Amino acid sequence: MAEHIVQMLSEEEVDDRIRELGAQISADYAGKTLHMICVLKGGSFYLCELAKRITVPVTLDFMSVSSYGGGTKTSGVVRIVKDLDQSLEGKDVLLVEDIVDSGRTLSYLMPLLKDRGPASLKLTTLLDKPDRRETDVKVDYTGFVIPDKFVVGYGLDYDQKYRNLPYIGVVEFS
Repeated sequence: MAEHIVQMLSEEEVDDRIRELGAQISADYAGKTLHMICVLKGGSFYLCELAKRITVPVTLDFMSVSSYGGGTKTSGVVRIVKDLDQSLEGKDVLLVEDIVDSGRTLSYLMPLLKDRGPASLKLTTLLDKPDRRETDVKVDYTGFVIPDKFVVGYGLDYDQKYRNLPYIGVVEFS
């Protein structure tokens, strides 16, 4: 089965929205240091672009959480592949995700991180698919709300391919 990618959001649209989010987050965290946690691998592209646009001091950490494997549907089993290197105790934390769809991963991850004692914990996602939501997840900063399509680009992949696309595209199979 061959796949074809159709552009959904242009590079300019994504860049403009990340710039807006960076300004909003900078205002919300004025006078504070923001500890950003990137959920790998997909979130890395969004994290880098967003961090460049935040004007308050920023520290970074990374974790890898998986519920997909190689397919296009979540397995429903959440596992931590790489945990954080730093303590969250007393920090203002912003969790950075590439996409929120079913919400299963975040409904597991957010309480886990909250139990580690941050001063605050908020969530940002580049893409939100509320039509796929199975659990309630509060997203504090959303880039785009999108329909229930399988998307790639800007860090999102299909079987580890297409992460490097500078836009968001829909995967169509033929």
